[in-house]
Amino acid sequence: MTERPDEPRPDMTVERRGSALHVTFDRPHRRNAFTREMYAGLRTLCEGLAADADGVRALVLRGAGGKAFAAGNDIADFLGRTGEHGDEAVAYEEEIRAMLEALLAAPVVTVAAVDGVCVGGGLAVATHCDLRLATAGSRFGYPIARTLGNALAAPVVHRCAGVFGEPLTREMLLASRLVDAARAHAVGAVMEVVDDGPALDVALDSLLAGLETASMVTVRATKEQLLDRAHRLEAAPADDHERLLAVYTGPDFAEGVEAFTGRRPPVFGA
Repeated sequence: MTERPDEPRPDMTVERRGSALHVTFDRPHRRNAFTREMYAGLRTLCEGLAADADGVRALVLRGAGGKAFAAGNDIADFLGRTGEHGDEAVAYEEEIRAMLEALLAAPVVTVAAVDGVCVGGGLAVATHCDLRLATAGSRFGYPIARTLGNALAAPVVHRCAGVFGEPLTREMLLASRLVDAARAHAVGAVMEVVDDGPALDVALDSLLAGLETASMVTVRATKEQLLDRAHRLEAAPADDHERLLAVYTGPDFAEGVEAFTGRRPPVFGA
């Protein structure tokens, strides 16, 4: 690899165990909400794997604390990026998109081990992984219509629809409802649901043991084929940048940020 896999990064730990890299989002006091630095670190890690996997077969992502995989983005990264400065928020969304693309294209099997809430940016990361495991109490969603009043880049919405199906994607985004692990498993979005954190470790170990004997030639070829499919089916429409810019410079996003920081319910327009 181009850099040490266990090099420290802000608010997340990276540890190599055998042929697997284990990344833990380590902000349990904020339900592991992503910061800009965390996104950048994850992108660097995935791009390093693309340049030289160095015998790595799997990349495992999980959250610390047992209450959340990741609960969206840290709202502090949006402060000062509303109204006429909304283009900065769009630029941030584009940075996140670049990270998600690097994750989707990683030449190893990527696994989201979900224990708790997996919403917003957390769900975007989980849906860009190849496989997902979850504890029974885990929940998934994009409740942004009731919180920030922002919008997702079209490829992120399309990826969610590809993993969860269009009906549940509409339910998550339009009705702001969270989907429990049982429903996620029923539609194939989660490959296995276990009782608790210790059982999640057992299921993960079993999955990784199976990957030890897998042909990485097969894995890489299959991932390249699926990546091509995703690029064709999940591409952003030509006007998506303008759509996001209108959202992030609009009054609802400004209200959402102000309400969130003021710890009050937002009051959105019609």
